Amino acid sequence: MRSELVIRAEMFAAGAHAAVGQTRKYTNEPYVEHCKRVAAIIEEVGGTDVMQAAALLHDTVEDTGVTLDQIESLFGRDVCLLVYWLTSVSKPEDGNRAARKEIDRQHSANAPFEAQTIKLADIIDNTSNILEHDRSFAKLYLKEKKALAESLMEADPHLRARCLAQIESSIKELRMPTLER
Repeated sequence: MRSELVIRAEMFAAGAHAAVGQTRKYTNEPYVEHCKRVAAIIEEVGGTDVMQAAALLHDTVEDTGVTLDQIESLFGRDVCLLVYWLTSVSKPEDGNRAARKEIDRQHSANAPFEAQTIKLADIIDNTSNILEHDRSFAKLYLKEKKALAESLMEADPHLRARCLAQIESSIKELRMPTLER
């Protein structure tokens, strides 16, 4: 049974993403569906209610008008700290995409176990359909996510292995010739 904290986080995330009209790229589904899948992965690996709530809220600060202060006020310091670690810290003025991804990778590599584990769940969900929807972007995406996953040394080791195996499988699939007619 889901806790009150997790239910409130899901409702808040759904509202925050809907308020800015955010949907998932490629599928156009409500953005919160991605957040719910990330939280479900965290629940599967025995993550706490705080981890599940942070998983649901992991993109709210980055993608909506929600602030960390609001997250702390509504969900407490522990959830807020995880959301902080899950939020990209790079800015456009930090340089090109590679430079910004390196800044964000270092931020994630310094995160605590819980945040690193949630980041892996996020990568797993985001990687699941990248080949199906955008094979040309997948080459860059998979390279970036492999480097990120490899840097998450404190994360749940089983989830890290699952994530890296998924990335490797996707890389292998990408190198296969297409059989489209």
